[in-house]
Amino acid sequence: MKKNVLFFFFVILFPLVAYSSGNDAVANPAAVVEEGDVRFTVLTSRVIRMEWDSLHRFTDERSFIVINRNLPVPEFKKIIRGGKLTIRTDELELTYKLNTGKFSKENLEIKYLNKKRAFTWNPSVTQKQNLKGTARTLDRMDGTTFIKRNEPRHELQLEDGILSRDGWTLIDDSSGLLFDNSDFSWVKERENRTVQDWYFMAYGSDYKAALKDFTLFAGKVPLPPRFVFGYWWSRYWAYSDNEMRDVVSQFEKFNIPLDVLVVDMDWHETDSLFAKPDKWGQRKHWTGYTWEKRLFPDPDQFFDWAKSKHLKTTLNLHPASGIAPFESQYKDFAKRMNFDISTHENIPWQGSNKKFMSTLFDVVLHPIEQQGVDFWWLDWQQWVFDKDIEKLNNTWWLNYTFFEDMKRNTDKRPLIYHRWGGLGNHRYQIGFSGDAYITWNTLEYQPYFTNTASNVLYGYWSHDIGGHKFIEDDNVYQFDPEMYVRWVQYGALSPILRTHSNKDPSLVKEIWRYRDEYFDALYNAVRLRYQLVPYIYTMARETYETGVSLCRPMYYDYPEDERAYTYSRQYMFGDNILVAPIGAPMENGVSDVKVWLPAGNDWYEWHTGTLLNGGQELIRQFSIEEYPIYVKAGAVIPMYGKEVNSLDDNPKKQIIGIFPGAAGEFSIYEDAGNDQRYVAEYATTRVTSQLENRIQRIKIAPREGHYRGMNHSKDYLVRLYGAEMPRSVSLNGMKVNYTVLPNSSEWSYCGKEFMVSIPISNADCNKSYEIVVEFDKANVVDVNDGMIKQLKTLHRAIANRKFKYAGNYVVPEVTGFCSETNLKVSYDPDNFCHYINYFKTHFQEAMEITLKDDLVSPFAK
Repeated sequence: MKKNVLFFFFVILFPLVAYSSGNDAVANPAAVVEEGDVRFTVLTSRVIRMEWDSLHRFTDERSFIVINRNLPVPEFKKIIRGGKLTIRTDELELTYKLNTGKFSKENLEIKYLNKKRAFTWNPSVTQKQNLKGTARTLDRMDGTTFIKRNEPRHELQLEDGILSRDGWTLIDDSSGLLFDNSDFSWVKERENRTVQDWYFMAYGSDYKAALKDFTLFAGKVPLPPRFVFGYWWSRYWAYSDNEMRDVVSQFEKFNIPLDVLVVDMDWHETDSLFAKPDKWGQRKHWTGYTWEKRLFPDPDQFFDWAKSKHLKTTLNLHPASGIAPFESQYKDFAKRMNFDISTHENIPWQGSNKKFMSTLFDVVLHPIEQQGVDFWWLDWQQWVFDKDIEKLNNTWWLNYTFFEDMKRNTDKRPLIYHRWGGLGNHRYQIGFSGDAYITWNTLEYQPYFTNTASNVLYGYWSHDIGGHKFIEDDNVYQFDPEMYVRWVQYGALSPILRTHSNKDPSLVKEIWRYRDEYFDALYNAVRLRYQLVPYIYTMARETYETGVSLCRPMYYDYPEDERAYTYSRQYMFGDNILVAPIGAPMENGVSDVKVWLPAGNDWYEWHTGTLLNGGQELIRQFSIEEYPIYVKAGAVIPMYGKEVNSLDDNPKKQIIGIFPGAAGEFSIYEDAGNDQRYVAEYATTRVTSQLENRIQRIKIAPREGHYRGMNHSKDYLVRLYGAEMPRSVSLNGMKVNYTVLPNSSEWSYCGKEFMVSIPISNADCNKSYEIVVEFDKANVVDVNDGMIKQLKTLHRAIANRKFKYAGNYVVPEVTGFCSETNLKVSYDPDNFCHYINYFKTHFQEAMEITLKDDLVSPFAK
């Protein structure tokens, strides 16, 4: 070798290796490159950890953000040449000048190798297009504006998320808190010295890949219990046991499904709420743990009753004032803490004190949990950081400790209902967004807020649907029923459906206290929620597996289309449904909504029965009972029937909705619903649909997987939405007969929704089923051009005329023939095309005649 060649060169190719499925903070040695005072860990082909420590004491503990580094080792090359270290994966190339100390623009560079989105980064490059994350709370927000009497107004600022249009993200964990290795892992501060601990993520515009990568090293988003996706009844009201029972009886009377009872702070003693604040700034009894026996004389009986109704219960906590002398648990708590009770002082809140928190759980909370409370609603509104550990965020820490305690002490899925505490809190959900104002601005803003939170994987925000309270000094004290309807319709298509409000008698949110179209719209929204639970729950499993939230921005799927960023309120509700939420009052009886339908497939506007082309922006109109819901053409959507009023169990009946316009497939997920074994114990059923040459084939594959207590048979009901009348239907080669009145063995047709229903009763889940539906090849009609909306409009117009003129009204011939189309096609399926064509030809005429004011009987007096 020539003497002037002073460099050396070697290459190591690391193969993929197996890894522990648990949360292991110590990386596989094959993924680690350590040279002097720097250490690099190749976590994925797109993510590299970069550490500089002058003392070479690198961190292998779990941090609050990063809990797992023992991942499959991606293939990469390590090259040392000319005093430079190069690490190259399939996705990126890192170069560092050896022996040059702290990372800087002079010694560190990363290139993203994707040809479409190639870039070069160094530590001096500033991220410019972060897509944002979320915020701790929406307390006192009117849309994005904070309003409080005698305080200056300001705009809400969302924290940065882990996604950016720059195509990269740097997570600086250099000063982040750590977990120790004790049995109940506790907070641990880093050494007080300068180090660098960075995680560089490169992803271009593949946002879903970035989210998946983040879950690998920061932890998965846990799957909530199934009941979480039902309806929550909540109100800040001094309910008694009797009154709670009365509320539930009204739900039953009106056949409104319900899964969660939220009991606000009046469950505990609140006698001194208007006394002077204590030394922690809290009103006396704002913190409380002693049952208010005047309202709940026997809590055990209350919980027994709730469970007999298949209801889950959560209680509200404001823990900032510690444990007061008037609490029933005070003496036992003080004894455990060696606290001098002769002072008659509160035992102060000490969130970072392991003994205090363990005593809180053991002495105060576990006994109430044993009585029957299912999970806790925490409402920490006080000082941001712990008084003993400077950087410890109280909200973050409460979320962790409560979630972890439940995980350790029960076989049920841990669940905490609280606010956002910061990056890493995606592991401890769900979120309570706080006391937002009752305004159209707030309703207009919440979809964007919710969708954007998915950029930090905080995908289960629960809003006070309908808003919490009126703005002070606005002199608006009348609850707008239209606004409430639109809010509930949005809530039904949000992560959590929970109505809630302030202690104000004018805030009426009980559905049964509304009339006519408002009641119908509210009821139908809640019913739609339950109808979609199998789809929602499957998407929640997807969130667990991938990090992609149920409600996600449009740019996840369409990152190269600028409209995916400008239509920021519009969102995908799972993989197959697009929602364009309404955030403004109607004009002339309708809501005009501008919607962008992305290219790549057609979209079925569910509530109007209109199949629309993708790749266009358009303005659509919706009545109070309609909502802008767009289903991908051909999508397979699993559903529940109207008989499901509780999500406590898996119903035997499974509806499989198949939408028009294309082929489709879906794997339906199911598990036991509320145990921690869901990680490995679950089942899926794959359904496919193909339409070719006017023959549609639907295949239901044998179920795969297993979980405890699962049904071995199901009553499938396959529904073809937006379908013409079939000529024939067969199941596994055997002809299925037609019936006008639906039953469990014959197929039927619903003319109001142009829907074919095909039952498969008592189907063995371990067997496959094929349905073949043949349509008339000679006579073809389009039933997906808005006829569903037209029929509803005509029916409504006729009903209004009858109410206006009563016995003096005569239904015109053309009106009657058109209005009965939905039934005619069912009664006389052989003439389906004739009836449809007649309707299309005469609908406008029928509407014009119906709306005339002079259509009265010639015999009227």
